[in-house]
Amino acid sequence: MSLIILFAKYTYSLILICFCGITTLPSQNLIQNPSFEEYVACPVRLGNFETDVAYWSTPTKGSTDYFNACSKIMGTPENFNGSQPSDFGKGYAGLYLYAPDDYREYIQVPLTQTLDKGKSYQVSFYISLAERSDFAVKDFGVLFSQDILDLNIKKELSKMHLYKIPGNIYNFMEIGYTEFYRDTRDWVLVSTVFEARGTENYMIIGNFKNNAGTRKFEIKRGAKQGAYYYLDMVDLSLKPSSGTDMSVSPDAPLINENYELDKTHIFKNVLFNFDEFQLLETAKADVQKIYNYLDTDKSLQINIDGHTDNIGSTSYNQYLSERRCNAVAQYLIELGLSEDRISWQGHGGGSPIASNDTDEGRQNNRRVVFVISRKD
Repeated sequence: MSLIILFAKYTYSLILICFCGITTLPSQNLIQNPSFEEYVACPVRLGNFETDVAYWSTPTKGSTDYFNACSKIMGTPENFNGSQPSDFGKGYAGLYLYAPDDYREYIQVPLTQTLDKGKSYQVSFYISLAERSDFAVKDFGVLFSQDILDLNIKKELSKMHLYKIPGNIYNFMEIGYTEFYRDTRDWVLVSTVFEARGTENYMIIGNFKNNAGTRKFEIKRGAKQGAYYYLDMVDLSLKPSSGTDMSVSPDAPLINENYELDKTHIFKNVLFNFDEFQLLETAKADVQKIYNYLDTDKSLQINIDGHTDNIGSTSYNQYLSERRCNAVAQYLIELGLSEDRISWQGHGGGSPIASNDTDEGRQNNRRVVFVISRKD
């Protein structure tokens, strides 16, 4: 991967932005070492996350793992739980989200700054279920705390434990999904938007429920072991203000257009600047037309597909395309569309509709398409 692409992926440098003629910086990632590339020591044993990964820690005594291609014992892609390519660099985390006797593992990181009260932020990360897991789970929990956590427990990090700590303040959310996270090959993007309370200094990721309360899916008959997930590419960014009321205007027509069902349509104005995934105002108007149409018939659902141009690595373009269609999906949700009526996926730069040799062609390739269908 070239230096320019690395800058685009991790720091969005001003040099690159000026080179590409872009005048607006994307939101800064408030997570240090987001893809676990920086390490204190190359991993040589299980349960090494706490000591080996720079900036990160574990809030409990659960033995979260760290994998990196530098290691023969804890390397990538092959490891004790199967095989998983490190698509975002050389390292990733591994942790149990479900295990016998309510055993749990977590990861914790300090934010680069306290979140601003009342502002909206988006948190996202990629996960993949380990091949030797017996279960898949449906929810990932994200906990923000004012102070760092260090509890002498190996079970679930429950409210009972949290509120025994005097003076700490929390903001908790679950990132749900319409299906169980059971993909053992590809990385799946997990994402949600939330409003900050102004006390968030640390972020913890894991399953905060006990076994009885965890929504799980048994993959193997007679399953007795756990649900072990790989986790990578963590992002926490300020969600840009739309500058407009996201509710549907009472003066707007209920239906702006009729859309043929089960046919691929291109969002006419949902195009993106190079290396960006924020929706422009012209794009939001286009998305609201789709919302107006979907809102008239609750049996309709939408599938969204994101694409990029061919600049950058395959893995990064896949990441960027997923963030773009996720931006459209999140805006539909903010407008009022139920999450269970939306599905989306990114396809990277492998399906261009124009030449990538010109600026105009590349912009047309940075697109989002959709298919509206009726629920079975």
